[in-house]
Amino acid sequence: MTAPPPGTYCHAALGHEFHGPYHDLEYGFPLRDDDRLFERLILEINQAGLSWVTILKKRAGFYRAYDGFRLERVAAYGDADRARLLGDAGIIRNRLKVDAAIENAKRILNLRASHGSFAAWLDSHHPLDKPTWIRLFKTTFRFTGGEITGEFLMSTGYLPGAHHPACPVFARVEAASPPWTR
Repeated sequence: MTAPPPGTYCHAALGHEFHGPYHDLEYGFPLRDDDRLFERLILEINQAGLSWVTILKKRAGFYRAYDGFRLERVAAYGDADRARLLGDAGIIRNRLKVDAAIENAKRILNLRASHGSFAAWLDSHHPLDKPTWIRLFKTTFRFTGGEITGEFLMSTGYLPGAHHPACPVFARVEAASPPWTR
């Protein structure tokens, strides 16, 4: 197999301190745990208007600030938590993004109540094409436009395209049976 071509994320991630581990071990692999799915959604929301490497560098700060992305904890955040987050230099201090994280935690808990889990809700809508997913996310969540939704779904295995077929990780992702392969 040849190396991924220049200009692809797979090529850019080769040996990169932050992109490399994310690309090789997480990107495109299926996720089932609701807290991990929520983490990915929050990271994608926070990436809007910024580089992905900025988010990867701040990932530990996000994990700490959002109580390990535990849905129940984040959904219960009030004004004091919102103020704490907006003052935390370890994350992206954007009111719309902070408010979206808190509100989306509540919405995911509602999906869990109706479907058993966030992953089960995603599964109940799979397969959809990208435009339909985008419309669904816009009506279900806050701060989820086309790029955020598309990257979230690619990064969690619901849409193809995370890896170039020439990338060695592509075969490992396929072997993990992400939803897009079914």
